[in-house]
Amino acid sequence: MADLDSLTSRQREIYSFIRSKIQGRGYGPTVREIGLHFEIKSPNGVMCHLKALQKKGLIHREPNMSRAIQLLDDPATAPPLGGLKLVGRIAAGQPIEAIEQDEELTFSDWVEDGGKFALRVTGESMIEEHIADGDYVVIKQQDQARDGQIVAVRDEDGEATLKKIYRDRGRVRLEPANKAMKPIFRDKVDILGILVGVVRKY
Repeated sequence: MADLDSLTSRQREIYSFIRSKIQGRGYGPTVREIGLHFEIKSPNGVMCHLKALQKKGLIHREPNMSRAIQLLDDPATAPPLGGLKLVGRIAAGQPIEAIEQDEELTFSDWVEDGGKFALRVTGESMIEEHIADGDYVVIKQQDQARDGQIVAVRDEDGEATLKKIYRDRGRVRLEPANKAMKPIFRDKVDILGILVGVVRKY
């Protein structure tokens, strides 16, 4: 249960800053951004405030993810995880008969076995894989991936990105799915997980 009344003035300011960043651009600030904005010189000082906000039920942070802060009291910042009645099929090619059936479409297979997290996409680098700005991607947490898989990675600067991964002559090539953009080359990246699902709200 969120505990807004027990926040200190500084915790309230940091919480408002996090909320404004997530609602304004779709993802949270880094520890460095928070520290610069509030002139907190030590990253540990920022972490103490974030841990307090997490303990009070206001935010959730994914371990080892620089921007993966979610607002727990704001359903608009989290992907839907309920269920919908599955009433049939619809053709995207030749027409087929839509037959009503007694099933439910849920997201339980994405969350029941754990080890998964969701991120909100910003930017257009994966549009040719039908992943658009504002979509939510579901990531299965693992530190290995095959060439060509879509992965969430963190680079040497601590920034997280969603790209196709390839090993290229001793380096890692992070390939966008957008012909207008160039690949990113890094000596090393940390693989946070592989893409297993996309959720879009119109």
